[in-house]
Amino acid sequence: MRIRLTDHARFEAERRGISEDEISSVVQSPEQRILSKKERVILQNKYYDTIEGRDMLLRVIGSQMGDVFEVITVYRTSRIEKYWSGESA
Repeated sequence: MRIRLTDHARFEAERRGISEDEISSVVQSPEQRILSKKERVILQNKYYDTIEGRDMLLRVIGSQMGDVFEVITVYRTSRIEKYWSGESA
């Protein structure tokens, strides 16, 4: 699958210190895939952040168009309980 980042996603990833490799890892092997409004898909993975010293989520929001996943935005959050659905991808 090919991955395309919108200008907004690229800006936010850079601003938030999230690499394209991290984004690609979530898109290629998401732990969870959640359907959202506006035909968007939320892909997310849990990981341990050594800088924060706690578990975090990396969330990638985008849309699937054929063999291309277009990333709309991406962010990290410590609010796992709020976003983790209890179901796997």
